[in-house]
Amino acid sequence: MALSTRGTVTAFSPFDARADAEALRKAMKGMGTDEDTILKILTSRNNAQRQEIASAFKTLFGRDLVDDLKSELTGKFETLMVSLMRPTYIFDAHALKHAIKGAGTNEKVLTEILASRTPAEVRNIKQVYLQEYEANLEDKITGETSGYFQRMLVVLLQANRDPDGRVDEGLVEQDAQVLFRAGELKWGTDEEKFITILGTRSVSHLRRVFDKYMTISGFQIEETIDRETSGDLEKLLLAVVKCIRSVPAYFAETLYYSMKGAGTDDDTLIRVMVSRSEIDLLDIRQEFRKNFAKSLHQMIQKDTSGDYRKALLLLCGGDDE
Repeated sequence: MALSTRGTVTAFSPFDARADAEALRKAMKGMGTDEDTILKILTSRNNAQRQEIASAFKTLFGRDLVDDLKSELTGKFETLMVSLMRPTYIFDAHALKHAIKGAGTNEKVLTEILASRTPAEVRNIKQVYLQEYEANLEDKITGETSGYFQRMLVVLLQANRDPDGRVDEGLVEQDAQVLFRAGELKWGTDEEKFITILGTRSVSHLRRVFDKYMTISGFQIEETIDRETSGDLEKLLLAVVKCIRSVPAYFAETLYYSMKGAGTDDDTLIRVMVSRSEIDLLDIRQEFRKNFAKSLHQMIQKDTSGDYRKALLLLCGGDDE
C-alpha cells in the first residue's frame, strides 16, 4: 500500500509491544472481556505495530492473538478488530479472495478494489494472491465473471495504465470524440472503446478527456455511462471515472451509501475504514463533509452502536463539524 501521511492512524509513540500484548492478554483472560482496552489499543497503533504486538503476544503466552480475539469477541466488533489485525500487504488480496469464494461473487468488492488501487498496488495484490493462496487472481476472477464487466476487470488487472506525464491535447480531443461516437452518437454502445480508454490512459490525461467530453457533448461522462451501460459494467465504469477524478471523493461516497437509508452495509464500512485509515482517511473525511453536508463522524455516530461504534469513531479520528 502507498503509505501516505493523510491517514488518521499513525505510529504510536512511545510504543511497547510487550506492554500492549500483556494488556490485551489481561483484557481477555478469565471471566468477561475488557473490550474498551482492546479497541483503544488496536485503533491507536498502526498496522506494523499491531503485527509486533501479535508477535509479542505469541512469544509471551504461546497464544495466537487473532484466535483469542475471535473467541472473545462477537459480531461486527469482532470483524472490525480482526480486520485491523490483518497485515496491510494481505488485506486487499484477502478481500478479493472472499469476494470470489463460494456461491455468488461479490461484484461490489471487485469493483471497489480494482477501480481504486494504483497500478503498483494492483501488481502487489496479484503477487500476494499467488504467494498466499497459490492461485492466479486473474484466472479466479475470469472464472467468476463474464461479459464486458469481466473484460474491464481484466484490463484493470493488467495494471498497465499509462504513467502520468505531459498531456497530449491532440490525443485528449481524439479520445473525447471516440467516446462521444461510441456512446451518445451511436445506436447501441461500443463498450470496448470505453473499456480501452478508461482502463489504460493516464489519470491526468483522462481528467482532461472528461472536461473535453463535456464541451463536445454537453454531458458529464458519468451521465453517458449511466445511460449507455447497465448492471455491473456500469457500476465498474462509474467507479473508475470517480477514482480518476478523486479517490478520496469516491471513498467518501462509498462510505455515505454504506450507511444511508435502512440498514448498514457493515462489510463495506469496515473494509473502507480499515484499508484507508493509514492512507487518506483525512482527505475522505474532508470530501464527505463537503459533499454530504454532515461529517463522517456524525454519520457513524448515528448509524452504529456499542463497542463497534466506539472503535469506528476512534478510527475516524475527529468530527469535521
